[in-house]
Amino acid sequence: MIALKNRQFLEFEKPIKDLYEQIEELMITQENSKTDLSDAIALVEQNIEEAKKYLTENLTPWQRVQLSRHPDRPYTLKYINKMCTNFIELHGDRNVKDDKAMVGGFAQLGDKTVMIIGQQKGNNTKSRQYRNFGMANPEGYRKALRLMKLAEKFNKPIITLIDTPGAYPGLEAEERGQGEAIARNIYEMISLKVPVICVIIGEGASGGALGIGVGDKVVMMENTWYTVISPESCSSILWRSWDKKELAAEQLRLTGTDMLKFGLVDQVVPEPLGGAHWDYDQAATLLKEYLIPTINELEKISAAERIDNRIKKFGNMGFWEEKEVNETTAQ
Repeated sequence: MIALKNRQFLEFEKPIKDLYEQIEELMITQENSKTDLSDAIALVEQNIEEAKKYLTENLTPWQRVQLSRHPDRPYTLKYINKMCTNFIELHGDRNVKDDKAMVGGFAQLGDKTVMIIGQQKGNNTKSRQYRNFGMANPEGYRKALRLMKLAEKFNKPIITLIDTPGAYPGLEAEERGQGEAIARNIYEMISLKVPVICVIIGEGASGGALGIGVGDKVVMMENTWYTVISPESCSSILWRSWDKKELAAEQLRLTGTDMLKFGLVDQVVPEPLGGAHWDYDQAATLLKEYLIPTINELEKISAAERIDNRIKKFGNMGFWEEKEVNETTAQ
């Protein structure tokens, strides 16, 4: 857990911040006056847990979007370090360069060797620039595909951790084939012979998410979002202003609960009270407790059946209506 003095709070987390400040004041008073205030401190700590529980149960879609972007939220490498051992990062797409926004390599998850791949954001200005804010270039997606094919060669399960505001939209990315790289990944991931589990751990935006988002199981952490466009961009297009971003977040139906109802994800993995940023260890444990039995379950299914199920899964997504067209209407 991050020390309070280094922690950042969102606007709707202010009641929790106020309670933590009360604890700090009580601790200072206890130290200065040599008076035992442990009961009062315990009561405030209980109030903090209740406040986190209330917050978790009453979040709006826009607040979940904000939590998914929380500066203290764990990113891909944090989950890898907390869940896995013996992580060996692999670099480069063997074509252009090593994209720092996409990380991946072999790791030990429980008693299994897995290939784990994900987008990585930064924790400060310098590291965010270094990681390109989690927005991968074409070489990032090609590196991811190279690692997936390597995992397939050695018959190791693949886990992808999705956390991106989108694929990098720069001119140079388009010149190097951004659209083709994402489309190629989608095409190839459908037919991978090993189990593939995709987890949205933060932002799941547009093709940037889909580029590593095709698998036997697609799941979301509790305070994440998954949709074709960010609420701000949606608001900008529909209302010519970012002021409607909260309405856009609601109308996009982008939360895990919505995605589960639509059949676009298989499960919503719970987070610690108040969000994953409050307890990295617990957040990683909750995800690990989902991943290990799911891998075991998928490994019992033959490769051909998994591929067939994957094709049917993504082929059945979406809603449509069929209308009869008579000759008069057609003319």
